[in-house]
Amino acid sequence: MAEKKPLRQIARPFVADGPSGVSIRDRLKGFTVQDEQVLRAVGAHMGRLASADLARRCRDGLDHSTDTWAERKRELTAASSSRWAGSVTSNTHDQWGLSRRAQHAHLQSLDTGIATVRHRLSLPIGETGCKGKPGGYRSKGEWFAKTRRLAILEDRYEQVRAEREAGRVSVVRGGRRLLNTRHNLDAAQLTETAWRQQWEATRWFLTADGESGKRHGNETIRVTPDGEISIKLPAPLADLANAKRGRYVLAAKVSFPHRGEEWRDRIEENRAVAYRIHLDVTRDRWYLDASWTRKDLPVIPLDALRPDGVIDVDTNADHLAAWLLDEHGNPTGSPRRIDYDLTGTADHRDAQLRHALTRLLHWAKTTGVQAIAIEDLDFTDSTTREKHGRNKKFRQLVSGIPTGRLRARLLSMCAEAGISVIAVDPAYTSMWGAQHWQKPLTSKNRKTSRHAAASVAIGRRALGHAIRRRTTPPPAHQSDVQGHRTAQARPRDRRREETRPRMPGPRTRSVQPDAERTRATRTSKTVRDVRSDQGWVQDSLLLTD
Repeated sequence: MAEKKPLRQIARPFVADGPSGVSIRDRLKGFTVQDEQVLRAVGAHMGRLASADLARRCRDGLDHSTDTWAERKRELTAASSSRWAGSVTSNTHDQWGLSRRAQHAHLQSLDTGIATVRHRLSLPIGETGCKGKPGGYRSKGEWFAKTRRLAILEDRYEQVRAEREAGRVSVVRGGRRLLNTRHNLDAAQLTETAWRQQWEATRWFLTADGESGKRHGNETIRVTPDGEISIKLPAPLADLANAKRGRYVLAAKVSFPHRGEEWRDRIEENRAVAYRIHLDVTRDRWYLDASWTRKDLPVIPLDALRPDGVIDVDTNADHLAAWLLDEHGNPTGSPRRIDYDLTGTADHRDAQLRHALTRLLHWAKTTGVQAIAIEDLDFTDSTTREKHGRNKKFRQLVSGIPTGRLRARLLSMCAEAGISVIAVDPAYTSMWGAQHWQKPLTSKNRKTSRHAAASVAIGRRALGHAIRRRTTPPPAHQSDVQGHRTAQARPRDRRREETRPRMPGPRTRSVQPDAERTRATRTSKTVRDVRSDQGWVQDSLLLTD
């Protein structure tokens, strides 16, 4: 008999932390020709300085220290200003750290692919997989091709590992995707001039970090409560100023329709607000982004969220399967299916996610729940070609599930709606949900899908209940031994026995109600005990003729 596969340890559910910052955007309208020329000149000048600083930081590698940082900042200050230099070096360190983390993830992916290929090469050709592990390759030709593939992966792994140990990273200001588009202009339907405009606009640097205690929270790019925008020009471009102290005031104004009151309250208190000005070349529009960090919101304990029930969500490639569960883990109402289409441009995909989550949050507000339960998914090692081999459709299906984007959107939108997010371990939810809940929740008028059953399993795990349903107890454990009692009553069964109506007369069927009157006048012929104040006594014997 084959041994059962041991179950992995399931992590406890937890309440996810909310977003740490806020970002809003407004379009800059009413630009003059002079305004656009100044912004282009400032962005190009600061972009060159940012590129040079990033190259310097990459050369330093692991030898970076506070002294080298201070030296870089002094050099940038001479060509711009101290606050511009601080923003540039801060952005440089963020880019270098992001590339360092991406390098580590790439190294782990190569290590996983090498282990998988080695395992499959060690198996006989044509052997099937078992216990979640892939089997051998199908033919000798595929086996030989994978030996070449293994050599390529091992060589690439050693190269990346050596770069990581030396502290070297690869960073492209403007984006590697846009850089590769230069070699495929026909496929991207772009001309060389249009691509050049996008490339230059992406590499501009018009970002200024906020500073608390300063006027309106930012001295480099200052925005007043009335929406007036002024920029502190770098030292080489000071002759372009149209205001005092080397500042340039734009003709365009902003109002921030979304979160405008919160932003206005913040700058009136001189709290830090970071700004970023950028150009959308495709639409030929200028935008201003305002962002700030928010205080750590109090995290509601998990036990305080459970009494009101929970809405559980199962994430799929083309829809969200959701169901409302009460505090006892019982599904109420009907399941919800929220569809979305993740094809097309990035803006279209983002809009589809926001629309789906908006519908989910509206339903949550209607039901009055305080939390939404979702799986803590991570498919970083499940989309590799080495793990699933020829199953390309499955790899594309897993890659299509918007785990990271949906999680980030859900956290930010739930924080604004006052709803908490409970993250649960995704282990066995689909399998156990289909096993224990799909059939019982299916009726003649409703067919429950496997995804809806999985959402019930997610919600029960978030509420602290076992996924398995209550079943009928054994006959020997029932109160009436061989009775009809089950864990769940049928729809037409009575909920409880009602109070019996009071009936006059003795509580026995052998005596008629009229007998009570005659019995009071008749003397008993037997010895009987009566209750007296002194205790139990015996009546005296009665003599009859």
